[in-house]
Amino acid sequence: MTATTDGSTGAANLRAVTFGDPIEPTTDTDDVLAAARRAAGRSVEHLLGRQDEQGWWKGDLATNVTMDAEDLLLRQFLGIQDPETVQAAARFIRGEQLGDGTWNTFHGGPPDISATIEAYVALRLAGDLPDDPHMLRAAGWVREQGGIAASRVFTRIWLALFGWWKWEDLPELPPELMFFPSWVPLNIYDFGCWARQTIVPLTIVSAKRPVRPAPFALDELHTDPEHPAPPRPLAPAASWDGVFQRLDKALHAYHKVAPRRLRRIAMNAAARWIIERQENDGCWGGIQPPAVYSVIALHLLGYDLEHPVMRAGIASLDRFTVWREDGSRMVEACQSPVWDTCLATIALADAGVPPDHPALVRAADWMLGEEIVRPGDWSVRRPQLAPGGWAFEFHNDNYPDIDDTAEVVLALRRVRHPDQPLVDAAIERGVRWNLGMQSRDGAWGAFDADNTSPFPNRLPFCDFGEVIDPPSADVTGHVVEMLAVEGLATDPRTRRGIQWLLDEQEASGAWFGRWGVNYIYGTGSVVPALIAAGLPASHSSVRRAVSWLESVQNDDGGWGEDLRSYREEKWIGHGASTASQTAWALLALLAAGERESRVVERGVTWLAETQQADGSWDEPYFTGTGFPWDFSINYHLYRQVFPLTALGRYVHGEPFATAGTGTAPGREA
Repeated sequence: MTATTDGSTGAANLRAVTFGDPIEPTTDTDDVLAAARRAAGRSVEHLLGRQDEQGWWKGDLATNVTMDAEDLLLRQFLGIQDPETVQAAARFIRGEQLGDGTWNTFHGGPPDISATIEAYVALRLAGDLPDDPHMLRAAGWVREQGGIAASRVFTRIWLALFGWWKWEDLPELPPELMFFPSWVPLNIYDFGCWARQTIVPLTIVSAKRPVRPAPFALDELHTDPEHPAPPRPLAPAASWDGVFQRLDKALHAYHKVAPRRLRRIAMNAAARWIIERQENDGCWGGIQPPAVYSVIALHLLGYDLEHPVMRAGIASLDRFTVWREDGSRMVEACQSPVWDTCLATIALADAGVPPDHPALVRAADWMLGEEIVRPGDWSVRRPQLAPGGWAFEFHNDNYPDIDDTAEVVLALRRVRHPDQPLVDAAIERGVRWNLGMQSRDGAWGAFDADNTSPFPNRLPFCDFGEVIDPPSADVTGHVVEMLAVEGLATDPRTRRGIQWLLDEQEASGAWFGRWGVNYIYGTGSVVPALIAAGLPASHSSVRRAVSWLESVQNDDGGWGEDLRSYREEKWIGHGASTASQTAWALLALLAAGERESRVVERGVTWLAETQQADGSWDEPYFTGTGFPWDFSINYHLYRQVFPLTALGRYVHGEPFATAGTGTAPGREA
């Protein structure tokens, strides 16, 4: 239900929200403020009620059915499937199928051939028959799109494990990559950490080329079952694509003659690398895909299922599952408690919850306990840098990230903790680590410094999304905002980050959003940072951003941007209004001094009108980004924390209003 500003249900407004008709904005500022106060109060109560007794928050992290399909394929490969898990996963997968028989990778998005193939195969494993109507529709659509041959490399790897695709028709990924020192192109540290954790175990899988007999054929998914892999034309030899295609041919030839001893040493080196990076809870990097491929790789090297490493790894996979009331089972790609907790803390504090409120102190205690105080893969490029960051997940000591660290610092600064020296020391370590992770161009990536090699994305193997971690405007904006709050707005390193942001602004006035959808997220991250760092609201970059946000506001008063904006210009800044994206736009506009504008009043009104009776917001649309376009995320807590932050700042004003002058709370400039 959609609550009006007085808490009742208004049929006209419900129709407007549901069908996209314009909501007539409230023009009386006092009425808008009163509505914002009521909405913020309900939201505070809702969010406080969701906190775990240990102090953390976590919303579900929804992606697409490939997670669920690959989980079933893994269990089939290892021989550990059980009927309850299989049927629960199948129930979820069937529920995500579209009317035309396909599956997509984000709500409202177009059908995706790889997701459709993987979902189809998983349902076959669950007992669905190829002549069932829903299966006939799926298979027919796959053939129309070119069959299995048109799917991504990862899909065909899964099929190759069961003999449904030939290993010879896949790009080669040799384990000898492990021998490359960090200064050689295409060494494993040239890849982003998420890709690195996946590629290392896949070098073992690629070398072993295992085939477990499939329980059925998949002829119905080929356009020509007799010739399932049509030859792909070679790009010109002088082009980069041509160079890497020919390199792949050479690696296929090497596979046939690779010295056995050398290959064995390389695979053992990969296995050691994998085992050294297993987390205490058994997972790898706190994300599901590396755990899946690491378990397969070690199993192929002879680690039996009762080996402690394998037992812990398999057990960790169950912690990525969400069981639903209807008996279905969804697999999360990862879990986001640190991110959710720092954002929830910021939202509650900015909404007026006292800084010494027990919920905020519990959150601070939990975040302090999650600080990572040992080196990880990031130290390959920064060997002299002392640790002191935070990761995204419950268990991920190898890969703290710059974005989480910046937001945790901002959250901790909002809490009045009984042991302030303890908090100050943790913040100091986090600030020092973030400064040390600055890239050469003055900006910040998410996990590594200077992870900008142009080569990994060109490998024929890497067609599954972004595999490097270059600096981005959203992460850099968060770091700059944190540094400003810490009294470092005039530090030369901060000024370099600010200049990078100014240089990266689009001609439209927006900023690209690497980790959120998309230009609304980027702009909502950067403008508050620039203002916090001391740029006046009259600065030309800020005014251009304000003008762009005003130009893309929806008729209903909200903002939205479809994931297709990563590929299609016509979608930039356009899409159905969502609570999180409306909040991002408002955060930028409020920071820019637009609190009294009609644009802001309409946005605040939209949030108040679309809030549900329990103080939450509904948001089926995906506004989070794993890989732009290729992997999309619906963070279920985004729809709660960001609207509350925006409403809180509308009601109470901007936090740390003196940050741009060089003064941080609790600290001398």
